[in-house]
Amino acid sequence: MTTSRNTPFPAAGSKDELETGDVLSPRFNADGLVTAVTVDASDNTVLMVAHMNAEALRLTLDTGIAHYWSRSRRAIWKKGETSGNMQSVREVRVDCDQDCILLKVETAGDGANCHTGRRSCFYRIVTTGPDARAQLAMDESDTPRFDPNAVYGAKT
Repeated sequence: MTTSRNTPFPAAGSKDELETGDVLSPRFNADGLVTAVTVDASDNTVLMVAHMNAEALRLTLDTGIAHYWSRSRRAIWKKGETSGNMQSVREVRVDCDQDCILLKVETAGDGANCHTGRRSCFYRIVTTGPDARAQLAMDESDTPRFDPNAVYGAKT
């Protein structure tokens, strides 16, 4: 069994193996990343979308705590390490062609998953304004649970 481009995961042998087999063989993109969609394990609310490289996926599977790849910092990111809102993974799924990971998690602390302090990164709704142009409206049910400046420091 060969591994995919320097990852601990084996490469899929065929389309059938990829789609119906029992081997996890994620299809990382040219940057070595796979998309990760994270939802709440209790109600399936979409909490965030991020990326994982092979190491982040391996750490997630090995520890049961969600790890991601920060494209801006170019480093592994253990979700909640700074804020205290760690994500305990309850289930991991992969899509049909193994190029997207779905994590079902329980979030510790105050339950915020977004760096803005909200439960979900999806706290704005796209609506149509009076001039027929798309605009954003706040989902008032997802108010900040912590002050990001106090947790992460003021941004300059």
